[in-house]
Amino acid sequence: MATRSASGAAHYSESSIRVLKGLEPVRSRPGMYTRTDNPLHIVQEVIDNAADEALAGFCRNIDVTLHADGSVSVDDDGRGIPVGPHPEEKAPVVEIVFTRLHAGGKFEKAGGAGAYSFSGGLHGVGVSVTNALSRRLEVTVWREGGIHQMAFEGGELRGGLKSQPAARGERRSGTRVRCWPDAKYFDSPNIPAGELLQLLRSKAVLLAGLSVTLTEEKSGRVQTWHYENGLRSYLDEALTAGGASAPLIPPFEGEQSVAADHDTFAEGEGAQWLVVWTEEGTLIRESYVNLIPTKAGGTHESGLRDGLFTAVKGFIELHGLMPKGVKLLPEDVFARASFVLSAKVLDPQFQGQIKERLNSRDALRLVSSLSRPPFELWLNENVEQGRKLADLVIRQAQARSRATQKVEKRKSSGVAVLPGKLTDCESTDIGRNEIFLVEGDSAGGSAKMGRDKDFQAILPLRGKVLNAWETDRDRLFANNEIHDISVAVGIDPHGVDDPIDFSALRYGRVCILSDADVDGAHIQVLLLTLFYRHFPQLVERGHVWIARPPLYRIDVPAQGKRHLRKVYCLDDGELRHVEDKLRKDGIRDGSWSISRFKGLGEMNAEQLWETTMNPDTRRLLRVSLGSFDRAATTERFTMLMGKGEAQARRSWLETHGHEVEADI
Repeated sequence: MATRSASGAAHYSESSIRVLKGLEPVRSRPGMYTRTDNPLHIVQEVIDNAADEALAGFCRNIDVTLHADGSVSVDDDGRGIPVGPHPEEKAPVVEIVFTRLHAGGKFEKAGGAGAYSFSGGLHGVGVSVTNALSRRLEVTVWREGGIHQMAFEGGELRGGLKSQPAARGERRSGTRVRCWPDAKYFDSPNIPAGELLQLLRSKAVLLAGLSVTLTEEKSGRVQTWHYENGLRSYLDEALTAGGASAPLIPPFEGEQSVAADHDTFAEGEGAQWLVVWTEEGTLIRESYVNLIPTKAGGTHESGLRDGLFTAVKGFIELHGLMPKGVKLLPEDVFARASFVLSAKVLDPQFQGQIKERLNSRDALRLVSSLSRPPFELWLNENVEQGRKLADLVIRQAQARSRATQKVEKRKSSGVAVLPGKLTDCESTDIGRNEIFLVEGDSAGGSAKMGRDKDFQAILPLRGKVLNAWETDRDRLFANNEIHDISVAVGIDPHGVDDPIDFSALRYGRVCILSDADVDGAHIQVLLLTLFYRHFPQLVERGHVWIARPPLYRIDVPAQGKRHLRKVYCLDDGELRHVEDKLRKDGIRDGSWSISRFKGLGEMNAEQLWETTMNPDTRRLLRVSLGSFDRAATTERFTMLMGKGEAQARRSWLETHGHEVEADI
């Protein structure tokens, strides 16, 4: 940390740099590793490890107990965590698993070299986070005829590994982990019962034959889930509870996996799904990747949607069912669809450590390619059922079209003529339309060619946008770029409390698309300053977004049956993580090549679409105000963006400059 001199100024020197060791990073910034609203996620990490044993075929029972003292234990009959010394680290493996970040048995997946071919674990920080954020944690391992025990307090080992022979006749194997979550790291110490029940039941649903039991010591309640016919019985139960009508057509159920000779995907990758269309009632939509629940969806859900949409659209066109003037969209097919989707992905890339959204771009192609052919076959073998579904889908498309016609799009014949450099979209659906404010004409050209012209508009911006913090509202339109932004979006500059007619809004999303470097960040700041100062209600209503293009592309050489592939990284941190992962996958260090995009203009249309503009694979951040002090925020903006605030900015940078990781 920085020290202060006698004058009170912050002193920044070599001693200011602090290196966090062991599990200190987790305890210092728990929100980077887990959800901090309650301890469910750190317990889920232990449950997921047990489920991975079941997924690998070595576990038949998982028992979870909520103890009266507030602790939680997870007991499985898998292989048991290895307890012998690690060949390189020399410490017991069970100790390393619970005390070292980025240590685990789920990295080595290629060629069957690892302990797990498919698992939710990727980062190797799961149960070490559980240990770091628990007052106490106890591990008992039954393995190779012995019972091995180890305890931790505050993440630190207490007493070492204790081993003894198992009792005569006892031939079990497995692991029991009992943890006491430390309340100081969480907003609430209570585990939400509904979410825990959902999590445990989903494990039994997705792993037919697995028994999952929850015991609550205080109430004495014991619940067990065991499904031999997992997905169908589970979804029927959930739909009935939600008051859904009878299925319109028989459920579409399938399970497909990739064979060993596939030229794109690894052997065993695949998906299992059950889709039901109902005309009324609550919709049930759940997805999983390697048994990990993905509440925020991701590319595997996009793949299922793409596969079913393509099949239904093809069926409608084949039989001439589409009325004139109706355009079918994927959301029309999915508007009344309930589904459970379970994907198996060899190398899942999640958004964030809590793994609520899958980002792996290959998963879209994987699930789409596996789900589309069997659904096409089913529709054409059951034409009458297919016609029923087509009728429902077409009615949804017509209803959507009628709803969008209620908001008329401003035409160029209106008072304001649209900017000449605006490349507009074709759709009149304001909720779906989006405009990209693109840095530079060259990037604008790639964006125009790579976009979906149906709903994506492009407005190139030349150079740096005016710092509009201290610009009077009636002088804003003297700047051509700000004038074009306002006219294109359809909303005039306004104040926080001004009455605004949002029926004139032409796009539901206004997306800032700039380079992934410091200059691009500067343009983001200037545009965000403009919107916060002069278009505050656009921000408050959630219409302003930031696109996140990659800074790097890694070309990975072919390995085994996997062809040459490209991996995109947002920043240096993600680049380091991907390189570590490639090394652990057995790819020779240095055999891959790294390209750094100097700007969006270096990306061709296909790359820009795949990484930054495709709604199914991009990363787009909504700009939100949250709960904040407007006066204090405005004061901070004035200090950072005001023309007469140079001295204040200098002092602030001297105090806080060392906290910034800048790519200069």
